[in-house]
Formats: sequence, structure tokens, C-alpha cells
Amino acid sequence: MVQLSEYDDDGREKICSALSHGFSLILDFTWSGNEVVQDLVNNMSLPYLHIDVSIAPFLILLDSYLDSRNSTDILIIFDKEEYIDQALYHWLDSTRLRMVMAEPLDRTMARKIKQIRPIPNSFAIMASTANMPEILSQAIHEGLLNLPDRWNLVFTDFQVTNFDRSLLYNQSLSLMYLSSQLCFDLLKDDHCPENFRLSDRFLQRMAVSIDQLVHRLSEEHLNFPVVAFECMKSDFSHETKQRFDDVLETIFVDNSNILTLQGKSVRLKVRGNVEKMVNGSFQVIAQYKDGHLLLEPEKQFDPIRAFYRIGITHALPWSYKEQNVETGEYFWTGYCVDFVKKLAEVMNFAYEFVEPAVGTFGEKVNGTWNGVVGDLAVGDIDMAVTAIIMTADKEEVIDFVAPYYEQTGITIVMRKPVRKTSLFKFMTVLKLEVWLSIVAALILTGFMIWFLDKYSPYSARNNKKAYPYPCRDFTLKESFWFALTSFTPQGGGEAPKALSGRTLVAAYWLFVVLMLATFTANLAAFLTVERMQAPVQSLEQLARQSRINYTVVRDSDTHKYFINMKFAEDTLYRMWKELTLNASTDDTRYRVWDYPIREQYGHILLAINDSNPVDNATEGFRITNEHLDADFAFIHDSSEIRYEISKNCNLTEVGEVFAEKPYAVAVQQGSHLQDDLSKVILDLQKNRFFERLQSKYWNNTVKGACPSTDDNEGITLESLGGVFIATLFGLALAMVTLAGEVWYYRRRGQREKEQIKVQKSKNLPDTISGLLKPLKPTVAPVRLGGSKPGGPVTIGTTFKPVNSKGNLTKEMESVNISHISLYPKARNKITRVD
Repeated sequence: MVQLSEYDDDGREKICSALSHGFSLILDFTWSGNEVVQDLVNNMSLPYLHIDVSIAPFLILLDSYLDSRNSTDILIIFDKEEYIDQALYHWLDSTRLRMVMAEPLDRTMARKIKQIRPIPNSFAIMASTANMPEILSQAIHEGLLNLPDRWNLVFTDFQVTNFDRSLLYNQSLSLMYLSSQLCFDLLKDDHCPENFRLSDRFLQRMAVSIDQLVHRLSEEHLNFPVVAFECMKSDFSHETKQRFDDVLETIFVDNSNILTLQGKSVRLKVRGNVEKMVNGSFQVIAQYKDGHLLLEPEKQFDPIRAFYRIGITHALPWSYKEQNVETGEYFWTGYCVDFVKKLAEVMNFAYEFVEPAVGTFGEKVNGTWNGVVGDLAVGDIDMAVTAIIMTADKEEVIDFVAPYYEQTGITIVMRKPVRKTSLFKFMTVLKLEVWLSIVAALILTGFMIWFLDKYSPYSARNNKKAYPYPCRDFTLKESFWFALTSFTPQGGGEAPKALSGRTLVAAYWLFVVLMLATFTANLAAFLTVERMQAPVQSLEQLARQSRINYTVVRDSDTHKYFINMKFAEDTLYRMWKELTLNASTDDTRYRVWDYPIREQYGHILLAINDSNPVDNATEGFRITNEHLDADFAFIHDSSEIRYEISKNCNLTEVGEVFAEKPYAVAVQQGSHLQDDLSKVILDLQKNRFFERLQSKYWNNTVKGACPSTDDNEGITLESLGGVFIATLFGLALAMVTLAGEVWYYRRRGQREKEQIKVQKSKNLPDTISGLLKPLKPTVAPVRLGGSKPGGPVTIGTTFKPVNSKGNLTKEMESVNISHISLYPKARNKITRVD
């Protein structure tokens, strides 16, 4: 027997020296086959057989399952250190990428596994049934099974039925093990003991098979170079080699259920099962037979998708955390989160969000990047999908793909001025002294109308001959009513008849017209000014004024923008000064004394520092909202400002967006994801996916419910509500007056009835005695006149209506004797009859 190391330079000499003593068969028990021996065998056609006693059967079963799930790499944890080299030699010639862990699983090892980048597609624990629970429990305790569907348990013995599957907590791990029938065939028994060692039984069966091979070849008296063999010189009989291969194949056909021959290598024939969680219990989903992994009926393999760690940080509304009401756990949401979900759907990958341990988006400190950019530069994450800005310094360490949002920048937000609402705001159009003067003019005019109508000889009251028809009597009450109603479109009614009265009324009407026009114009101007927008409309106006304070978030991109712009202004000013002062006397082009560039960013930065930059955007919005007089402005990212305005009716955006910059997905330099992401983003833009996202996070649902401040809208009820209140007050006052009139009328009627009753009680005795006296008949003379029958008739000498009280006797009054009073019904004069 020759023992060789992989570092032996004289391996060929050692093998040739051993073969010179004679041989019948070369047996190679190395894990992958010795290259020197194989080279000699190939050149001289020597009888050679490689016996694989490694853990290859378990790795073959694992490989077939990983291939079926489209997994390209795996990290394996072994319970025995000797398995590590065997696995490495097995995968030495494989095109697949595999990773192997040698150290025992503890906290340090678990931390190293978590830090492996990129994250492997699959994980596996290869151990015996006795050691598997301890390793699995340690992995669960260290939080390694956060992706249980990617974990596989490979059992290296035949006692898998004794494994407690409750340790898996109903997680979807995969279990793999060799079929127990393989153990039965090796032992030729229906029981597999706990101390069964697969490698020992395999070598025993190989020894029996080789003994059969040698025995058959010796019976046939084949020519073997037993002695005096020289490497590279002696010839080996081709017939002997051919017969050796034929007999060897016959022996393996007889043991085809246990052994398999692949080329010149012999190994145990793999038969195994794969279990998976199905409907709450582990079931066999596939069996490995005859070199193929076959699915069970109605079972399927779920391909393992690519897994990426995606960097993210807080930025409204791009990416922020919300709390689940039921579980209390926080989860990421926002524009970028929805974007990542769409990317995962289109590109078919799994992911997890990773928040940077230090920093946010990324800042270069002492030559090293932190935040999302730093994690991406060192390979801790695969991509970054958040509100990260494309800049030249970042592109020195990472790569950007096509921008997904190009409309962001910097803008200004202010509080809408709080209107001082009042139901009687229309009264504030004129000063108090003006209102008092109008009332005084009304009272004076009413008094003068009464005075002129009373003493003017040409008034309707004093000149009845000129005005025989009924005319308006301008009493003091009517005069005041005329003066008051002259302020209405209805007018004051009938005017005085005298020239002096009409002169006064004409002058008063002119006064009324002018006052109404003045009030209307001032009311319109007053309400228009009330609906005016913010006091400033741009960054330039904000910089030129001193009443409104403004600030930014400390050390934010906006803050750095003003710092850089101030530095640029200083640099340009210094260059201009040097240019003008050092110019030659002959060059008249630089003889200017006014600085041609407007300086404003230096003043803005000074004002920002005086106002003390805030720690975060939330504080900036809060301070802005608290200034009810709109005397504070917050300069910040335009997308976040628009998102806040969509939820807060009190805020408004001022001016246009400036310092525009795009947001883009960042990847590692030279990443294979760059081309795929660019293509998907362009397709999403074509399908208007980003427009739908924008309408979702910058919607106007809440803003539409805000009170309208548009100049095109009508006057609000708060401004003219007092007019309606005055009308209602007049209605209420009229009802009160009506009640007073009814009460006064009834009280007066009751008083008159009481007086009548008292009078009746005093005159009752005289009335009774008067009725007892005989009545004397009286005859009135009757005179008939007229030339025609049916002419007018006059009764008595005069025509006078009967006075119901004056023409009755006291007796008749006391007993209420009725009477008839006759009035002429014709307008023509009644002729007297002689």
C-alpha cells in the first residue's frame, strides 16, 4: 500500500516503485481519485478501480434537490470535521458554487454566518440523528432560521425516524436522508441497528466483490504482471484489461441495488427521500432513484428565488415605518417599498430590508462612507432603494441605475395665514366714526325733512289748494322712515312737495349713493385682500425680506446646498475682485465697479443660522404650523413637503422647485443587477407604474376636503353671516313688536269695557224710570220735490247723519236701543224739494 500526500512531488516514483514488485489490481481509496495514478492508468491501460468511501451519497442527494429548486450555492454546517474535506473534494470539479463551514456552531460562528455576503441561496446542516437536535436548536437560538424555506437537514444515518420534528416549530425546512432499504440490502436483514456504519458495510461489500473479481480472473489464467513490472516500459495485455472490465461489470450488475459504477469509480448506489412540510405535517415529496429525483404524485418543488438585502432608511413618503395595530410590530411602507415589491414580482426574487447601523443615506466621514452608501460599498447589502440622490462622489464607490423619480428638489412651505373670521366682518369695512357719522346724518336728515315740511308754505300740508288729493304726511316718524329707506334699492317712497324739502332730499340721495358705492368698493377690496396668498412667492422674495424667519434641517442635503452655494458665491466674488483690481489699464472690459452677480445665498445661510436649524423634518413642519400669522418658512425636500401638504390643510407650498435632482436605485460597483434593474425600470415607466405610485402617496383626497381659499370662490358665510343675523334680528324684533301691539290692544279694549260697565251701573235707575213714561209721537214734515215721479225725496229740513250717541236719549243709550243711520250713496248733489 502506498500513502501519498497532495504535496508529494515524487508521487510517481513511489507508485512506480510499488508497482515494480508486481500487482493484479490498483485500488484507489482517495476521496476524489489520485491524479498521478489515474495518469499512469490512462497511459498504460492498467486495471484500476476507485472506491469512493466519502459522504458523496448524501451530497448527491442534496445536490439533486438543490438543482430541482434552482439553487446555485449553499452553506453547510457539519457535525464532524472530517466531512469538510470530503465535501470539498466532491465539489472540486463541479461548476456549482458551494460553501462549507468547518467550525462548531456557536454565537461567534452564527455572527459570521449572518455577515456572509451575498447571502447563500440555501443552507444545510449535515449531521447524525443524535447530533442534529443540538445543532438545530443552536441555529434557532442564534436567529439563523429567518429564512426557513432555504434550510435543509441532511441525516447521515438511518435513524431519522427517531428525530423529533416538533423542534422545527412547523417551519418549512426540508429533511433529506438515505432510504432504510439501502441498509436492509447491505445487511440482508429487515432491521437497521443504531450502531450501523455505512462506510464499513460498504467496504465489506466491496471486499467481497473484489474477491469475486480476482477469483474469476485467476480461474481464467489471465496474464497479470505479477513480477518485474517497469513503469512506462512494460506492456499490459489489452486482452487482460478488457476481460477485467467485463468481469467487473458483471459483478456490479449482480449488486446493482447496492453498488454503482461510474467510469472507474465505485460508490454506494443512492436511494433517498426528501420530506417537506405539507398541510401542517412533514410528508415525503420526492424520492431519489436510479440517479434521478422524482416527485411524488400531486407534489411540487418550489424554486428558490434569488435573495437580496435591500438598503433602506427613513424618508417620507419614500420609506417609513408604521406599526401593526394587531401585533404591535413595525413594518416598512412607502413609495420605495411598493417599488421594491413590484421589482420582486417582476424579477422573481426574495428580499429583506436592511437599515444602516450608522448614518442614513450616506455621508463621507474621514474618507469612509457610512449609511446606505457605506453598506453598499462594503457589500453588506445588494442594492439600495430609498430616496438616495445621484451624485458624483457617491458614484466613486457605488453604481446607479436609471432614475425612477426625476421631479424632486428643494422648495418652501409656509403656514396659510389664519383668517380672523367674524360674522360681522362686513361692519369692519368702515371705521366706527364713519358708521356713527352715517347714523347722525340719517337722524339729522329725518328731522330736517319734518321741519321743512311743517313750516314751508309750499308743502302739501300747508298748501292744500295745490294738492287737493291725499299726499304723504311727513310727520317726524315718516321723516325718519323716509331717511332710512333711502339707503335701500326700494327707495324712500313719495318725496316732499316743497322745493326746499326736495333740495334736501336730492342732496341726501347723493350722499346715500356715494356712501353705498364706497362701502361696496371697500367690501370687495377687503374680501379680496383677505383671500390673498402667502406674503412671499419665491426664494428671492424670502431672502429680501426680514419679517419672515426660515430654517432647514441641520446637516441635511438642503442645508449643505446653501452652504455650497454660499461658498460658490464667495469664490466667484474673490475671483471677480482679483480680476478687476489686477486688470491692466489698457483692458477696459474689466473696468466695472458693481458686482455683476447677485448675492443672496450668503444672506439666506445667515438667516438660517440665526433661526437655528431643526433636528428633523417633523420639527420643522411643527414649527411652521404653529406660526398662525405665516411669519415662518421651512425649506426642505419638495417631495416630502408635498406629501405633508397633502395631509395638512394649514400648509402651502411657496414658489417653484429649485436645485432639482433625481432619485435612483444604487447597486454595488459592477453588479450583475444593474442591467436587469434598468430594463425593468424603463418598462415600469412605460406602463405608468410610477404615475400610479405618485397619485397614491401625493393624492389630493385630504386636500380636497380643506376649506377653499381660491379667489374664484364666492364669499364665505363667515364673512357675511352678520347680514343674515341682522335680518333674523329684524324678524325677531318685528315678532316682539307684534306681540306688544296685540297686548296693548287687548289691554286697552279691556279698560274700555270696564269703564262702560261702571257707567251702566250708575245710569241704571234713571233708565228704568224713563222707560215707564209714555212716549210722545213726533211727526217730521215730509216734502216731496222733483218734476218727475221717482225723483229725490228729502225727509226733514236738513240731511245729517245720525250720531249714535248724540241724538239718543239717555234712556235709549242705557237699554242699547238700535238705530238706523242713513247715508247718501250717490256722489251727485241731492236737490232740495220745496
